[in-house]
Amino acid sequence: MSDALKHECGIALIRLLKPLEYYKEKYGSAFYGVNKMYLMMEKQHNRGQDGAGFASIKLDTKPGERYISRVRSNAQQPIQDIFAQINARINDELTKNPEYQDDVDLQKRKIPYVGEVLLGHVRYGTYGKNSVESVHPFLR
Repeated sequence: MSDALKHECGIALIRLLKPLEYYKEKYGSAFYGVNKMYLMMEKQHNRGQDGAGFASIKLDTKPGERYISRVRSNAQQPIQDIFAQINARINDELTKNPEYQDDVDLQKRKIPYVGEVLLGHVRYGTYGKNSVESVHPFLR
């Protein structure tokens, strides 16, 4: 890549190489990847303030189980907005199902946004409308 960086979107990718149980044991939570993604996206919030998106992929799921989760926002503070939505959904699932609290396998299977591959995007609008439909990640 020989072109100079100008005003472009910011992208962050995390691939957790160890099982989620490892992160629960070492850091006290299977949500290590989600927390790390928040920090990575917050560090590049100046790369794009028109919107933000987050996607997670669960590896080694059984056929028929949901394996991809996505959330996007074009709110005034999009990074904070998407992670508020993510945290609300996770906390809601843990409140409704207390048996998930210490069972990492159940958390991975039943709670969205808990996965091994995480993608974050902050949008710097250079093309298209300033709407949530223009914010990545897209599902195809």
